[in-house]
Amino acid sequence: MPQMGESIAEGTLSRWLKKVGDEVRRDEPIFEISTDKVDAEIPSPAAGVIAEILVGEGTTVAVQTVVARIETEKGASIAPAAPAPSPAAARVAAPAAPLVPAARAAASAPVSVPASAPHLPVPRSFEERVRTRSSPLVRRMAAEHGVEIAALTGSGIAGRVTRKDLETFLGNGGAAAAPVPAAAPALAAAMPAAVRLVDAHVEAPAAAPWPGDVVEPMTKIRRLTSEHMALAIRVATHVTTVHEVDLTRVARVRAKMRAEFEATTGQKLSFLPFIIHAVVATLKRHPIMNAVVNGSDIIYRKRYNIGIAVALDPTGLIVPVIKNAEDLSLSGLSKASNDLALRARTKRLNPAEVQDATFTISNYGVFGSIFGTPIIPVGTTSILGLGAIEKRPKVITGPDGEDTIAIRTCAYFSFSFDHKVVDGADADRFMADLRKTLETIPDQGF
Repeated sequence: MPQMGESIAEGTLSRWLKKVGDEVRRDEPIFEISTDKVDAEIPSPAAGVIAEILVGEGTTVAVQTVVARIETEKGASIAPAAPAPSPAAARVAAPAAPLVPAARAAASAPVSVPASAPHLPVPRSFEERVRTRSSPLVRRMAAEHGVEIAALTGSGIAGRVTRKDLETFLGNGGAAAAPVPAAAPALAAAMPAAVRLVDAHVEAPAAAPWPGDVVEPMTKIRRLTSEHMALAIRVATHVTTVHEVDLTRVARVRAKMRAEFEATTGQKLSFLPFIIHAVVATLKRHPIMNAVVNGSDIIYRKRYNIGIAVALDPTGLIVPVIKNAEDLSLSGLSKASNDLALRARTKRLNPAEVQDATFTISNYGVFGSIFGTPIIPVGTTSILGLGAIEKRPKVITGPDGEDTIAIRTCAYFSFSFDHKVVDGADADRFMADLRKTLETIPDQGF
């Protein structure tokens, strides 16, 4: 099981692409994995024959766990294929998982508390020490929401608290928490009010299948998407405003430069890079839309990392991120968005490419939707939704003051924002500025 990022401690082997006895080439994909950040195909480290499969589909194991053996010598005998253990069987029959190196270090090394956090108690038991050695991502999320990791029950290797554990804890209003230590009252007092209010969470009644129904477990990415969306809708105060944008000038500029652009770059020139470029320019003039809430503080990001939602048919949704979009030209934005979308659909993204978005764009218009109300991703304050771009009859006023009906290329842009830090007037000013930027694009493009 490969390490798909420094904060990844385990992965789920979701599907085998090869079986025992199959020949494989070096770098040929042999299995798929799911982590709490990304799905990916894993290439073979060597050419040879699959001799043994040790980990079954759906099983979660620690990084560096041996999941299969490849025989690299010609004519070597192949062990008879034994059925791979199911996840349920693995949970029942497998011995306790060995500690990963970080957990072993936690068991033997003394734990010190940095001077910047004197209010956190020093973990005393082995279990507490393991839990507090969760990944940097989990520790950062816990700090942002005022949650003490040692108070949670972890489902990871050796009891480590995973991102899923923390998101479930926050989404359930703390129902899954272990008994609260004595330091909790001071911790709760320091917690943002918006996080404390999730204690009012009410569980939905369980649904039972009826005769003839088909029951299928969620895929890994569907479970993660579900948990993230539930958390996102609970931590942000969602409001959506909708503006109609006239993209006629963008359509003309695109048509004029399209043939030369595609011949020069080999890339399709869609409306999206024009919109991303205008969004970045507008964000610079409205910095609160590129910010993140941290307790009672607002962090104004100075990098413009634009997440682009990509539908993965039929498995779910993923949001690869164009990093430092402010440094890219129209050509660079087109290449970056096309490349990330292609690799997202072919499961070739790495974890760093789906992290650290400061603003997100959801282009649901490609499916014919006129407009929607997208959910704000955790760690940001706003998201832009793009409706279908289509020709519409519009009333326009000519130079002589007379009104006429003209055919214009238009789309509805919906903008969801966190009302805790963004006022409605500010959101509408942002959208009016974005609309003007697109409607007055220079003839030569951005």
